[in-house]
Amino acid sequence: MPERSDILIEALPYIQKYYKKTVVIKYGGNAMINEELSHAVMSDIVLLSLVGVNVVLVHGGGPEISDLLKKTGKESRFINGLRYTDTETMDYVQMVLCGKIGKSLAATINRTGGRALSLCGLDGGMIKAKKLSNDGIDYGLVGEITSIDPRPVLDTISSGYLPVISTVAQGEDADTAYNINSDTAAAKLAISINAEKLILLTDVSGLMNNPDDKDSLIPVVHLSEIPGLIKDGIITGGMIPKIDCCLEAVRHGVKSASILDGRIPHSIILEMLTDEGSGTIIY
Repeated sequence: MPERSDILIEALPYIQKYYKKTVVIKYGGNAMINEELSHAVMSDIVLLSLVGVNVVLVHGGGPEISDLLKKTGKESRFINGLRYTDTETMDYVQMVLCGKIGKSLAATINRTGGRALSLCGLDGGMIKAKKLSNDGIDYGLVGEITSIDPRPVLDTISSGYLPVISTVAQGEDADTAYNINSDTAAAKLAISINAEKLILLTDVSGLMNNPDDKDSLIPVVHLSEIPGLIKDGIITGGMIPKIDCCLEAVRHGVKSASILDGRIPHSIILEMLTDEGSGTIIY
């Protein structure tokens, strides 16, 4: 076990590296519904903000939306991994994401010693979208981002607050709100605010050579390696869209993107402030 002083000395160059830089963290999965893990994530976020890192938290809320729909007798329906969102479901999505979850996360950060403001993509027209059109499949009110105005986020940061972002978008092609995939929104938001780093918290250890072997984690991936990893079947299934989000972010100026296991307490701090790191980082 390293001495406490060694741990602090190890963290120092990373604190200097990220000081006054912006990191976008997508928060969801087990880390969100497990109380102990949730507390660890909030503690990590507050610690980073207190040492001078500008953290932007983008959150999902799929399980809570499904729970609310179930209570109202409405069945959750998914097409290609996306929630089919009719008008009634969109009302519930907006209620849960922009209301309950966004405000609760901001309150938790505030209680933990940070200063957070809850925003959603509708505020200031921050996230605009059009109806997702994909091979003629109807996903309902699921949107495809057309533009992001970073000013509400940048203004919040410059005022000394930590933005907590719900991914509901303003319709550009219709008078409606759209449900937006939170991984995609986090990546595009990271690009729009020139973030230093994007972190996607997931329910897996990262990119694995063999998903059944916990020791087969691939810690570092370069952009040029990704097509080969897809061809070899190492990047498959639900990992493909997450890698695509990281790929887009890094190609458009974000220095690095990491896929972390949100089931590991303090995985964010391990990734950002230690030599060892955590999960898979994409340069």
